[in-house]
Amino acid sequence: MGPRKPDHGAKRTGGARGGSVMHFRSTVNSGSVRRSAAVLPSVLTFLVIVASGGLLLMIEKGMLNSMDTPPPRGSGRRPDLVRQAGRRSAAAADVDSQILQEIRNRTIRTMCSQKNMPHSVWSLSPLQRKTLLQHILVNDEHRFLYCYVPKVACSNWKRVLKVLNGALESVDVNVKMDHRSDLLFLSSLKPEEIRYRLKHYFKFMFVREPMERLLSAYRNKFGEIDSYKKKYGVEIVKRYRKGRANDPSVKGDDVTFAEFIRYLLDEDVERMNEHWMPVYNLCQPCAVSYNFIGSYERLESDAEFVLQRIGAPAYVHFPERQTWYKPVTTETLHYYLCSLPQKLLRELLPKYILDFSLFTYPLPNTTTEHCRH
Repeated sequence: MGPRKPDHGAKRTGGARGGSVMHFRSTVNSGSVRRSAAVLPSVLTFLVIVASGGLLLMIEKGMLNSMDTPPPRGSGRRPDLVRQAGRRSAAAADVDSQILQEIRNRTIRTMCSQKNMPHSVWSLSPLQRKTLLQHILVNDEHRFLYCYVPKVACSNWKRVLKVLNGALESVDVNVKMDHRSDLLFLSSLKPEEIRYRLKHYFKFMFVREPMERLLSAYRNKFGEIDSYKKKYGVEIVKRYRKGRANDPSVKGDDVTFAEFIRYLLDEDVERMNEHWMPVYNLCQPCAVSYNFIGSYERLESDAEFVLQRIGAPAYVHFPERQTWYKPVTTETLHYYLCSLPQKLLRELLPKYILDFSLFTYPLPNTTTEHCRH
């Protein structure tokens, strides 16, 4: 089956980031716009707080405890995918998605225009640049760059890349994912080759609610992966549990979420393990002009848009979630966050504040009243 043509149902706009923003084209009647306008006040209020520079002060003073978390946009249900050879229905990009993309793009442009923010890959420190280039995957045939973020469906995107480069026959092949082989990283290229691809290729990344991503990493790495228990778990228990500093029997297989958070508070964000390093530090959205930033919460529809945009063959689809995968539900996240000492959460939020603000995620609500329910 031949490759499908990409749907260029998105146009670039100018601005401080010089055309790095994409807008969906779709026909929207005035009634649907009025209905969707209801999502704007809470998000815009959040952005005003960010723009005023008062967010960190509010965290430090505990003022956010009195704020209600904005309700989720839409019904929370993921739309069915409709794959037509070479075309994507304009109806697939709904109004909520357009609003989210526009707010996210404008927020990134505004915050990244500040003088103290990096404006190119080459203005980053050597460590920052190394981290970034090691997380950007390259596909020369379809001319795109993908910055992968652990715990944001990156294994499935790597499967897609391996199918596109011929290393895998299908994304559904039941093989253990090798996260290094048969993949081309931007870090392996020469500076002039890096510059060319950053300038001319389609660039995308995917983000996830920061605390949900942290909880997913904690449950996976300290509940299922022995190497993480031995390397990080043992260190955490010995460091934060009284009387265990010199205990040779510590296995690191019973790390609590509060202990994990205490460990994160003591870590330098630029030297963290990639599974809990802030997305901002992994992908540097101020230094790289991403054409599209998808959401884990809209994974199927956003992934479909990217596949159409890069011109992937029609037989290439985004993999379905594995049956063994245990998703982090709203209730689960609520339980873990409300079980944390509030002081720990208040101290943790500044480390991930750019992920919350740049990608327009509301701060978690862990007031006493909210946590009772």
